[in-house]
Amino acid sequence: MAPKWRELADRLAEQIRSGEYAPGQQLPEIRKLVEAGEGSKSTVHQAYKALEAEGLVTSSRGHGTVVRAQTPLKRLGIERYDKAKWRDGDEVAFIADRVASGRAYRRGEQTQTVSRVAAPAAVAAAHGLPEGAEVYARARLVKEGEQPTHTLTSYYRPEHVEGTRIVDPAGRGGGFRVLYDNGYEIDHMREELFARVPTSDEVKLLRLPAGEPVVELHRTTYTADGTVVEFAIGVHAASRFAWSYDFRVPDSARRDEEAGK
Repeated sequence: MAPKWRELADRLAEQIRSGEYAPGQQLPEIRKLVEAGEGSKSTVHQAYKALEAEGLVTSSRGHGTVVRAQTPLKRLGIERYDKAKWRDGDEVAFIADRVASGRAYRRGEQTQTVSRVAAPAAVAAAHGLPEGAEVYARARLVKEGEQPTHTLTSYYRPEHVEGTRIVDPAGRGGGFRVLYDNGYEIDHMREELFARVPTSDEVKLLRLPAGEPVVELHRTTYTADGTVVEFAIGVHAASRFAWSYDFRVPDSARRDEEAGK
């Protein structure tokens, strides 16, 4: 026979999966379930911890135990950087992800801070600068409603962005449009992904459940002549995104053959 906490966890899990408890809805306080005869405080606490370990809920001080959204956001690949979005419409990339996912968005769901900092090693290497050279760091925290989804910090060389809205903490809009208006049109980029264990600060900032990894993104953005105009580091809650890439399949043998004609 299963322990009482397991029976309670299974019953609550079924209620979550059936929609009785909707995504974003808070489960009853432990005290209320104890009063309803569902078990001792320890029993209910164990059941809630089991649901959290199974990825069905998140638990944090001040927010209680909340049902997690089960459908992750679609995080687009090349489509999110379509020039028509940021050059002609000044649309930031995270909004393209929301549109593709059929999800609502508000401008206030992206907050930012801007500071001039000494370039960390990875940033300096990407920009071809000596370690410790000064760069601008534009750090964003992105949420869906009240739930944080990821952070993204873009690093720029001062000579590329000085005097633009990128260095204004209140500046709105995407960085690619600012670079374009400043004479630096983006042409291609490289993205690298790493899965890892989050730091304690990231667990708090992203409100991660116990055991959830993060996906770290490194994005290097170039102009047509190979100048690096942005190096960005993103930290994404792994379960809150489904990564989607659509690209042409290269045929280097045919290209070499045609070049030799």
